[in-house]
Amino acid sequence: MQMDRNQKKLRYQDGNPCIQESDASFKCLDASNYNKDMCSAYFLKYKNCRKYWHNVMLERRRQGVKPDMPTAAERQDMLDAFGGKPY
Repeated sequence: MQMDRNQKKLRYQDGNPCIQESDASFKCLDASNYNKDMCSAYFLKYKNCRKYWHNVMLERRRQGVKPDMPTAAERQDMLDAFGGKPY
C-alpha cells in the first residue's frame, strides 16, 4: 500500500515530533471501538505535545536558528536534558 504525500509527511520523524502521541491516540481509538471519551487523556497528551514543540519552533524562528523544528536527535537531547517529556 502506498502512502500519500500528507501521510508521509506526518510519519517523517524530523518533521513531526509527536508521532508517539499520535500513534497512542489511534491505538486507543482502535481498542475502545472509536469511543472518543475513553481516549481523552491520549488526545490531551497529543495536544500538549504539539503545543510544546510549536512553541519551541517559534522561539527558534525568533532567534534565527535553522531549521525551525529541531531534528529528531536534537529533540531527544532536549527531552533528556529535561529528564523526560515536559508535556
